[in-house]
Amino acid sequence: MAVDTNTKPQRLLSRRLSIGFALAAAVLGAVVLYRTNHYPRTDDAAVFANFIGIAPQVDGPVIRLNVRDNQFVKKGELLYEVDDRPYQYALETAISNQEALEGQIVDEQRRIAALVSAVSVSQAKIHSAEADVANSEQGVNRVRAEWTYASNNLHRLEPLLTKQFVTVDQVDRAKTSEVAQAEALRQAESRLQLSRAELNSALAQHEQAQHAVTTLEPLINQRGAKSAAVKQARYDLGNCRVYAPFDARVTNLTISEGAYAHVGQQLFTLIDARTWWAIGNFREGQLKRITPGMHAEVYVLSRPDLHFSGVVDSVGFGVTPDPDVVGTLQPGLPDVPRTLNWVHLASRYPVRVRVSNPPSDLFRIGESAIVTIRGD
Repeated sequence: MAVDTNTKPQRLLSRRLSIGFALAAAVLGAVVLYRTNHYPRTDDAAVFANFIGIAPQVDGPVIRLNVRDNQFVKKGELLYEVDDRPYQYALETAISNQEALEGQIVDEQRRIAALVSAVSVSQAKIHSAEADVANSEQGVNRVRAEWTYASNNLHRLEPLLTKQFVTVDQVDRAKTSEVAQAEALRQAESRLQLSRAELNSALAQHEQAQHAVTTLEPLINQRGAKSAAVKQARYDLGNCRVYAPFDARVTNLTISEGAYAHVGQQLFTLIDARTWWAIGNFREGQLKRITPGMHAEVYVLSRPDLHFSGVVDSVGFGVTPDPDVVGTLQPGLPDVPRTLNWVHLASRYPVRVRVSNPPSDLFRIGESAIVTIRGD
């Protein structure tokens, strides 16, 4: 029976190839395991950007709509315009009211300046009237004393006339003196009353002038309200034209010119095109390999042939717990499930990767992506 001399070398070659394949598979597995542990990767990722709702701050019909849906706009470009005529009228009215108030203040200041002079004059009149009253009181006291003396002298002489101790002429002179002093007393009292009346009139004029000076304060206090009304009217007028606050993409535009805009009612959405992120959900066991500042690579499924560089911005610190695992918190006692899951799935936490220099026409919110962390 013939023996095949090539069998032994073939077996040896097959054995060596098997060992080589096994070693290559082990090395490849080790490399894959190393890269998986040191360069975490996930295809559970999506593109994200900040966005804001554009809502008017004034009411009125939209007379100009300068954008269309999905249009890219630069910062400062006009988005839409609301009819500004009512707000222009309101601003003119507020300015007119403010100017009218300033005119009233000027007129009142002039009137008060005259009243201040009148106050000085009234003060001088008061001092003069007070002096007249004092002099009149002294005159009344002096004339009253003289009349009292004349009256007492007459009453003393009249009984002596019957006894002929005095003459008739002496009694007549005493009567004449008493009548003259009585008339002088009446005139002095009249002058005193007149001086007091002048003093009261001067005091009343002085009080009226002082009260008129205080009427300027309420007008001055209205300046703040008038100025605020002008500022509010100018602010409303400025809000009739709305401009793009940043480079953005217009989306969800469902209105046209002629629509009535209401305050706070959103018209469309602006996607902030300045910064884009890829938010990838990584297993909790991979988070120890991920820290902010690490470099990353991002792929989007619309163009898988392109890769974009990125930097890890932050790593999530919270997700909603699975109620099938930890139960639910409710009033009373915690609700803990009695079933046991033999397969425990790792929780995933979002990692935010900021994309460097993203193209504005490629990235879309919610687009599927792949994120690989490349480390430091």
